[in-house]
Amino acid sequence: MTFPRPHRDDVILAVAAFLGGVLLWSLGLYTQSSRNALPPWAALVPLAVMSAQSLLRRILPLAMLAIATAALIADQFTVGSLVTVVVFTDAVYAAVVYGSPAAARRVPVVSGLITVASTITLLAVFQEPVGLLIGVIIGLITLAPAATGSIIRNHREAADAARLRAEQTALLAEMDRVQAVTAERSRMARELHDMVANHLSAIAIHSTAALSLKDPRTTEEALGVIRENSVAGLSEMRRLIGLLRQSSDDNEPAAAPTLAGLDALIAQAGTNGAASGLTFSLDDRREGDSLPAPVELAAYRIVQESVTNALKHAESGQVEIHLSHERGRALTVEVNSPFGRRPGPRAPGSGAGLVGMRERVALLKGELTAGPVEGPPGGPAKIWCVRAVLPVRDDDKEPST
Repeated sequence: MTFPRPHRDDVILAVAAFLGGVLLWSLGLYTQSSRNALPPWAALVPLAVMSAQSLLRRILPLAMLAIATAALIADQFTVGSLVTVVVFTDAVYAAVVYGSPAAARRVPVVSGLITVASTITLLAVFQEPVGLLIGVIIGLITLAPAATGSIIRNHREAADAARLRAEQTALLAEMDRVQAVTAERSRMARELHDMVANHLSAIAIHSTAALSLKDPRTTEEALGVIRENSVAGLSEMRRLIGLLRQSSDDNEPAAAPTLAGLDALIAQAGTNGAASGLTFSLDDRREGDSLPAPVELAAYRIVQESVTNALKHAESGQVEIHLSHERGRALTVEVNSPFGRRPGPRAPGSGAGLVGMRERVALLKGELTAGPVEGPPGGPAKIWCVRAVLPVRDDDKEPST
């Protein structure tokens, strides 16, 4: 078992107290008269004990206070030393500052009771004001250091609590910053994927067809589609870069795709899917006013990603897009495409599109289902159905001007 090492300041305090007390004793400066039966050198024993207890004032404060009290009582039977009394006040102070919370509450109370009881007793015994003076002295060496220690401890605990709150606030701020950065990266990833994947998929499919088929006419048509999608993809990339560079002081809102652009999107998809035998149709049954911008953007991106997936994986046939919305109800987006293995070139997929669609729907607290289902009578045996239900709240709508 290793014995705890005293603090450096406590060692200095103990040595200085003992040497100071010896100096006062050698000069004959006592706190009491020499009428005691004990010789003057006996005052050095309580002084040595009182100085030694200072070594452990931080480690065992209550035990050292008990030893200091015994040394102070023993000092009263000698010629007395002022240093012994002063070091005792430090023992009371240390018991409050470095002791347990219970000790920090009890020591000032006990010191106050001792002071009051001693004053009343001395007044009753001496029947003179000198009893009150002695009571004041007892209060100075017991209650005063205990009250001072209590104030210091309260200030330290308040500072520690404030430091802890500051650290927690900084930690929460850092967590918020990380979450904000992560959310922004996810949003940028969705936008980048939704804007560029459609064009790159068409380029991949037609470039593969141009390489696999040696027909000059087919190659020329494929190159035309490749060029068209390359230009469109570059335009979308410029728009995204413009959004990223947009200053926060810019008062003009950035243009976002809306459902009004579905006709152009489907026409483009029809051109890209012609070589794979895909046709696209739009059934728009929306009613009422325009939808909130977040809902329209999410619906447009869902249709765009579903069309892109159809271009990548769908069998020859018709891709049907259905939109329905009644006043006061949610917007329903449904995209059905033929499901099965398609011969010929196909563009690889990473699954990021479905993840992006689910994230968009989750942000609006909607519902999304995607997967193969039984086809309608007279149609393909199975279809790939993407169905999203996007809640529409009236307070999300922009006020009409």
